[in-house]
Amino acid sequence: MRRRQAVGRIWKTEEDENKNIMLTWSAGLTGETTKNKEKLTFEGLCSRDPRTRELAVNNIREEVQRNIELQGPVMTQMDTTGPSELNQMLARLLMLSKRYPFPDVREKTLEILGMVQELGIRIPRPLGQGPSRFVPEEEILQLASEDANMHSVFADAFTDLGRLDNITLVMVFHPQYLESFLKTQHYLLQMDGPLSPCYQHYIGIMAASRHQCSYLVNLHVNDFIHHGGDQKWLNGLENAPQKLRNLGELNKMLAHRPWLITKEHIKQLLKAGEHSWSLAELIHAIVLLAHYHSLASFTFGCGINPEIHSNGGHTFRPPSVSNYCICDITNGNHGTEGHLPVGIVMPTDSTCEVEALMVKMKQLQEGRDEEEASQEEMATRFEREKTESMVFSTDEDPPPDIDVSRHFEDTSYGYKDFSRRGMHVPTFRVQDYSWEDHGYSLVNRLYPDVGQLLDEKFHIAYNLTYNTMAMHKDVDTSTLRRAVWNYVHCMFGIRYDDYDYGEINQLLDRSFKVYIKNVVCSPEKTSKRMYDGFWRQFKHSEKVHVNLLLMEARMQGELLYALRAITRYMT
Repeated sequence: MRRRQAVGRIWKTEEDENKNIMLTWSAGLTGETTKNKEKLTFEGLCSRDPRTRELAVNNIREEVQRNIELQGPVMTQMDTTGPSELNQMLARLLMLSKRYPFPDVREKTLEILGMVQELGIRIPRPLGQGPSRFVPEEEILQLASEDANMHSVFADAFTDLGRLDNITLVMVFHPQYLESFLKTQHYLLQMDGPLSPCYQHYIGIMAASRHQCSYLVNLHVNDFIHHGGDQKWLNGLENAPQKLRNLGELNKMLAHRPWLITKEHIKQLLKAGEHSWSLAELIHAIVLLAHYHSLASFTFGCGINPEIHSNGGHTFRPPSVSNYCICDITNGNHGTEGHLPVGIVMPTDSTCEVEALMVKMKQLQEGRDEEEASQEEMATRFEREKTESMVFSTDEDPPPDIDVSRHFEDTSYGYKDFSRRGMHVPTFRVQDYSWEDHGYSLVNRLYPDVGQLLDEKFHIAYNLTYNTMAMHKDVDTSTLRRAVWNYVHCMFGIRYDDYDYGEINQLLDRSFKVYIKNVVCSPEKTSKRMYDGFWRQFKHSEKVHVNLLLMEARMQGELLYALRAITRYMT
């Protein structure tokens, strides 16, 4: 009997825990994937059994030694910067030494790297400064510093996906949300559902490609191959099955202009003959698309770095100052440019920024019941805020990333303000169609339990608070959180009749609005300057919280438009 148990709030089976899980790390994580067909198999690394892990590491050590012997004596003289099988092994060992949740494997992979270096062979060193370009590595929870509950979450994440990725390590600022996020993602990708694993990961590639998010594309290319996906599909969307190609139109509208989705688009997918989608399959696909569109927003909004073992995450070139030593991997001595020491705060002209924001919040909270605007005035304020959001235009579109643009069509299609050039899109009134009253039940009916998981994730992101703001404690942040959430929906043309949109202008300054619009609408254009430019006295954990709000508000907004179209089709 397969008994399910909740570990770290991610559902597992005893069978999964007790068997040796084989992880296949495909060679090459970008467009070069099809050229690198050799694979390195690591057995048992996902096990919680120390003996199984020890056997796996010994097998890896033997594989590395065998590879070195095959290269011969010229190995120490050759340029080790190319995509050789040995280099791929060493890059993955570097990743395990830094990102593996169990210390026994971290230590033994370091030993293997040290052995290789003693033979005169260059070993890789990490590039970048930890999981994020925006958040100093010293402020992110380090492995071996986590408590028992978080260790279990890390172990579960590695067991599920074969990695402890940088997104997880940044989200760990907010453990309650992270557990909900991982549980939802586990259900979407690991549990039996309407779509096969190959379809799931290819849809993830399609969604992330719309925002040129090579980070997510690379992860899912690897997962797609691991699950036996046809590598011809990776040459371009035109090589994928017609059923997936038909999803391209919905993908681009959902990512950039969800207000254009109608029941006709749903009908075209459901009535496509032999290439038709079932309603259950389509719900699964839509949730995946929205999940990865919004996750691209989080990835760019937090400046997530490439994974250590992927292209851009490591280098075999020695440091310019001194020779690189294996000890540098453990002591973090791989460059510290670009970050201030921990605790150093950039000077700012607005030294009272936090205090001024707190005063406005208090005034709004105390005066909310004293004078209520009419419905007409509330509608006017919504339209004004919606119109003003259009002035925060993003820069010119960057050229599409060649490696990811092959996975989607119509590369010129992007976000456009819905009221530009005389275009009028009717306001989406939440009172007429809401997640709580309509979307949740539709998703749960067609894809059981997913509605509940999404609802929990939305709820946690929206209500998450530590009652702090920068250096202040015992602060009610509900007004500010609601303003951020509703501003995202406002940019999508979604209106709450019971909300006074005048509050947004009082609480969100121009630099913050510019950041929000970029992260939500054109995340690939988000820069460190934008990240540093808003809430300059706030902690990085608070800015990550902002990105959780933006991600979940965006995802719910996309789902509302798509689910409303499905409801109209069904009725």
